[in-house]
Amino acid sequence: MHKPFNIVFMGTPDFAVPGLRALHESRHAVSLVVTQPDRPKGRGRKIHPPPVKTAALDLGYDVLQPHAMGDPEFVDRLKTIGPDYLVVIAYGKILPRSLIGLPRVGAVNIHASLLPKYRGPAPIQRAVINGEKETGVTAMLMDAKLDTGDILLAEKTQIEPDDTSGTLHDRLARMGAALLLTALDQYGSGEIRPIPQDHSLATYAPMIEKNDGHIDWSLPAAAIECKIRGMDPWPGAFVFLDDNRLKIFKARTLPGELSPSSGAPLSSAPWPGTVLQGFPDELRVAAGIGALSILELQGASGKRLKIHDFLRGFPIPPGTVFR
Repeated sequence: MHKPFNIVFMGTPDFAVPGLRALHESRHAVSLVVTQPDRPKGRGRKIHPPPVKTAALDLGYDVLQPHAMGDPEFVDRLKTIGPDYLVVIAYGKILPRSLIGLPRVGAVNIHASLLPKYRGPAPIQRAVINGEKETGVTAMLMDAKLDTGDILLAEKTQIEPDDTSGTLHDRLARMGAALLLTALDQYGSGEIRPIPQDHSLATYAPMIEKNDGHIDWSLPAAAIECKIRGMDPWPGAFVFLDDNRLKIFKARTLPGELSPSSGAPLSSAPWPGTVLQGFPDELRVAAGIGALSILELQGASGKRLKIHDFLRGFPIPPGTVFR
């Protein structure tokens, strides 16, 4: 039996909560939970605590929310605790060397990709958007750069055809929690040695912005389908129909190829974004290559509907062009 470790946990969003709960249920002692300050959220801009703070208080932990990593009171608190490990999962800030070098054993980070691929803040969404067939979680030792530290352990998972960023997020969060406990034990006992990343293979996963959800219909249908899944649940893939903004949550690529650049007349190869002839309860839309069948969307009512329910109250005739 490995000895218990004294841990300071740092994390902010929902993705980090399973890791905190796993530590709580383990033999290890979490002496402090560190998370980002409360922020305004939603249409009313009311102040909300981050999910990790809510979970930590429910579990009975002390919580600190420093505005700066160099805050003297915060640093003194960490030095007083003298942790064996600093565990970081989606905290949201790059830690200075002074903090990374503070724990006795090391600072361990759980990242939602198979490093060195998809370093950065949005690895889950970008993997789905880019049509990757697999991804995973990586436990690594932290350094002063972004997701560049030596790898301790990694675990893979397939990205299924119906996976969204939401479903993949939840699966990777659970996998990361389990991988964390294994990494702490095996690295602390010397059973594993850190492996440097091959930086020549690194890719970056930039932050997702709200406007990134706007669909470019000139892309191939398969790429648009991946984008729709990658933007679910936030910010949601969307199009404009006149002044109406429609969010598309589910679609499937139709067989065959339709392209305005194929040399065929537009009558047989409609312009991307054009609604095609179909059955009365379906919505087919031309893409740059191929076409999509839209299965679920949301209009101004704010209600997510199956396509036949949506079209019953908001018919969209063939020849309509989304932009």
